Amino acid sequence: MNGTNYLSWNKNQHIPIYCGSCWAQGTTSSLADRFNILLGDQSTTPVALNAQVIVNCASQTGGSCNGGDPELVFDYAFTTGIPDSSCEQYEAHNLAEDVYNCRPIDICRDCSGPPCPIGEKCLDKCWAVDFKKYHVSGMVKMDNAAKMKAELFKNGPIGCGIQATENFEKNYTGGIYKEFIAKPQLNHEISIIGWGTTDDGQEYWIGRNSWGTYWGDYGFFELPIGDPTHNLGVETDCVAGLATTDPWFKEDTTQQFIM
Repeated sequence: MNGTNYLSWNKNQHIPIYCGSCWAQGTTSSLADRFNILLGDQSTTPVALNAQVIVNCASQTGGSCNGGDPELVFDYAFTTGIPDSSCEQYEAHNLAEDVYNCRPIDICRDCSGPPCPIGEKCLDKCWAVDFKKYHVSGMVKMDNAAKMKAELFKNGPIGCGIQATENFEKNYTGGIYKEFIAKPQLNHEISIIGWGTTDDGQEYWIGRNSWGTYWGDYGFFELPIGDPTHNLGVETDCVAGLATTDPWFKEDTTQQFIM
């Protein structure tokens, strides 16, 4: 935007193994971008929020590697706060059932050497550490192009559901993707970071996926605006958190929901 890149980095939710954490990826990605916009050049490094912690704390965030609810990520960001990605390595795994509620060591930790062997956790050499918490003051829900544009323009990227089809996943390599679906069934969460217009007047959304930079256009894609039967239902169900650095939420427990 005006020569400044506010994006957090692109991620792959399926490394090292398949994990259905898109609900945690699209939300934390869009919220991290919003914090980068909010903080401007006041942060020493770009903000990147920890999707693995969202998966670890499944009983509070409402999801796991088996899927989840994007809105509950912002509930967690409101009540508890999300740590930076440096707190936990992304493992693409759910926690074991006996620690399903997530302990402090499952949220932010440091460890001593030597390096842990591959496939092991070595938690006996690790300890929980205090960490900076990124909060939201409320949540915005959108279900049409006008609301999406207004929120993007005002506060930055948003999370949206799409129907990720086999053709979209396996064959998209660039350009505006169109596929006819009479009634899209949302099964995947992505981030919409902006929109543009082609030379012939076709408006399109600019999206960011969580399938790695080798997918699509270095991890990004485009969908037509205002064409609900050809844009994978991207304008059906979008949500965004209102990034805040204010401490008011410690005293006020009433979250703001804006439709």
